[in-house]
Amino acid sequence: MRLAVTIARAELRSGIKGFRIFLLCLMLGVAAIAAVGLVREAIRAGLADQGAVLLGGQAQLEFTYRRATAPERDWIVAQAARVSEVVDLRSMATTGDGAETALTQLKGVDENWPLVGQVVLDPPVGVAALAGQGGLPGAFLDPVLADRLALKPGDRFRLGGQDFVLMARLVSEPDAGGAGMAFGARSVVALSALERTPLLAPGSLYETQYRLTLPEGQTLPALKSAAQKRFDGAGMRWSDARRAAPAVERFTDRLGSFLVLVGLAGLAVGGVGIFATVQAWIARKAATIATLRALGASGATIRGAFLIQLAALTVLGVLAGLALAAALVLAAQGPIAAAMPVPVTVTLAARPLLEAAIYGTLTAAIFALWPLAQLSELRAATLYREAQRARRGLPGWGMLALIGALTAALLGAAVAFSGLPALTLGTLGGVAGALLALAFAAAGIRRLARRLGPQSARFPALHAALAAIGAPRSEAVAVILALGLGLSVLAAVGQVESGLRGAIAKDLPKLAPAFFLMDIPPPDRPALVERMQDFAGVSRVDTVPMLRGILTKINGEDARKVAGEHWVLRGDRGVTFAETPREKLTAGQWWPKDYAGPPLVSVSAKEAAELGLKLGDRLTVNILGRDIEATISSFRDVDFSTMGIGFVLTFSPNALAGAPHTELATIYAPPAEEAPILRALSKEFPTVTAIPVREAMGRVSDALAAIARAVALAASVTLLTGFTVLLGAAAAGEEARAREAALLKTLGATRGLILRSFALRALILGAASGAIAVAVGALAGWAVLRFVMEATFRFDPVSAGGIVLGGMAAVLIAGLLFAARPLSVRPAQVLRAQD
Repeated sequence: MRLAVTIARAELRSGIKGFRIFLLCLMLGVAAIAAVGLVREAIRAGLADQGAVLLGGQAQLEFTYRRATAPERDWIVAQAARVSEVVDLRSMATTGDGAETALTQLKGVDENWPLVGQVVLDPPVGVAALAGQGGLPGAFLDPVLADRLALKPGDRFRLGGQDFVLMARLVSEPDAGGAGMAFGARSVVALSALERTPLLAPGSLYETQYRLTLPEGQTLPALKSAAQKRFDGAGMRWSDARRAAPAVERFTDRLGSFLVLVGLAGLAVGGVGIFATVQAWIARKAATIATLRALGASGATIRGAFLIQLAALTVLGVLAGLALAAALVLAAQGPIAAAMPVPVTVTLAARPLLEAAIYGTLTAAIFALWPLAQLSELRAATLYREAQRARRGLPGWGMLALIGALTAALLGAAVAFSGLPALTLGTLGGVAGALLALAFAAAGIRRLARRLGPQSARFPALHAALAAIGAPRSEAVAVILALGLGLSVLAAVGQVESGLRGAIAKDLPKLAPAFFLMDIPPPDRPALVERMQDFAGVSRVDTVPMLRGILTKINGEDARKVAGEHWVLRGDRGVTFAETPREKLTAGQWWPKDYAGPPLVSVSAKEAAELGLKLGDRLTVNILGRDIEATISSFRDVDFSTMGIGFVLTFSPNALAGAPHTELATIYAPPAEEAPILRALSKEFPTVTAIPVREAMGRVSDALAAIARAVALAASVTLLTGFTVLLGAAAAGEEARAREAALLKTLGATRGLILRSFALRALILGAASGAIAVAVGALAGWAVLRFVMEATFRFDPVSAGGIVLGGMAAVLIAGLLFAARPLSVRPAQVLRAQD
């Protein structure tokens, strides 16, 4: 071992000139993963540190469709140092003349709001300004909403048929981060003013939140246990500062983990460069290895010396990547903090840096050990023979087992760090599949080039290019692997984004309603339907009764323990009742007309299968604080993709007899009719909330586009790494191209013909890389749209063409950067050196 260390130290003194590609590939991959991890960790820390601010208190008790009864509120007040009551609902904000109407997420607050944190207003009038002026209650509006309605402080507008006066623009509210996604901009009014409107009538859809600060000696676990016992069966949902924004946390973890996995794809591309660098290094050191062998050095000593050098270079590359990530994230901490959904402070954290270091070290080891294993097969005599030295085979079984163990460790680390086995294995499996597809495609292109070579003899430049691509030492595999994976990710992102935008632009007008109308009082339903039918463009109006409930138990057991964290079990869901089915039954029987037996429920078939439900199972749903247990009598085929009315749970009418409810309606109309319909609704039915479907889908589309940009940014690191590998391959092949150019010049070729040959080779390989990436990306995009988004796949030729052109440009640039020397060298000089 001492001799191996001595040899390694002597070799390292010569510098890292031959390892620039090795270090760049490793540094870029580690930096990408570490940067994503640092941002994700900052959001996690922000959620933990600002939990009470985001929630609006240290703890929160939430009720749907109702406020706490007097005894319930007395109990809440008795447990807290301070209490703030907030009512949250959707409504329509309208200018006094009815010319402008907009959806708003309305918040009614009491005098203690905000319990934690500070609200920022323009002008800074203070929360007391909600008392209003001139006999009208006051309101704060989000700047987006105020601008849309063209309102300034002092102007009047209407909410729920009640006049309000705008007192200030709502710049920020401390408890906004935990609210989740809203389709309307925020408005804030006093709870006492909201109570004077019909918006809180029985059956109206709203949520009441009681935020608490704890007295001395009280703890969150103890209070949670007491609250769950006190409100068992009352429909109370508990939240506290330890996990104030679970939706934001869940989204951040999933997106962050996925972006880290995309970074791993970049490391995999970098692995190709690492493999090539180590292989070229061993070839350059052939004479040194032969000399050491001749002097009696054992294979273990030589391998040890090389391993020590690679270990030192790996540490250098990993540290450089971590330093680059830290510098970039700290330099951009201002823009990063501004773009985050919660207050964050970007700092260095050990966990993401350790995660990136582990990924980088394991990847470098996996890709470096394969060529290094060939040292054991080299003998002193054969090392001086070029032909025999060029032979390459598989490593021995022991080395293969070690490489397999390191690969398993990499997969295990990815699963452990992400905590999402399905996402991790699926993504890495897709990366491995893409790499295999690219490798097979590269082999096929080489074979095709050899077959087409004789047929291109009339075109010397093309003939030379095809001969080089099909040659035994062709760079085709390295080029296509290095560039193809990054292009594949970009192609998939482009196809998915294009498919979603196409679905919104083309499918939505054909299938979806123009509006969802909520909070329709049942007595107003006939008049509203009749009024909507007065519009010539309205083709259809559907209405159903609607309540909201929480599925709490399955066959008497906690639903989440039985079925996991399914979306149906997260919070409250819309439920309805009906005498006849709206959808086709897939199993079971519908209840007879005027059914009066035990409560029955029909469940959407897809969600029932995902929850593991079967006919005869009992579901307990809490509605308006009352537990209703119903037996599953049938399953229905509910198509949520049409954006029409659809419910997971439909009850028999007797199950909800007497329960206060409102009506839900959908209006099908062309875009030209939307503005007149909205104006009519705001004037004639002021308590009805209208959600424009196209506007809502536009918000969803913008959110998906932001995600797509984040993924594309992560994929760009993979592309940058791939381009680095291309430069390395071009630099490593410079000598081979010089020999090729010398032979062609000897045979009478001009510099122009040789340059055209080099350019054609680059263009062919670039086009092949782009075309294969488009095929892989289109397949991945189809799978995402078909099985995840349940949308129609439409191939986007524009993004596909951009991918192909980008691949051609990248390979051409890399090739031409290293074309000058092969073109300028004299044939005699090269051929004598070859001898």
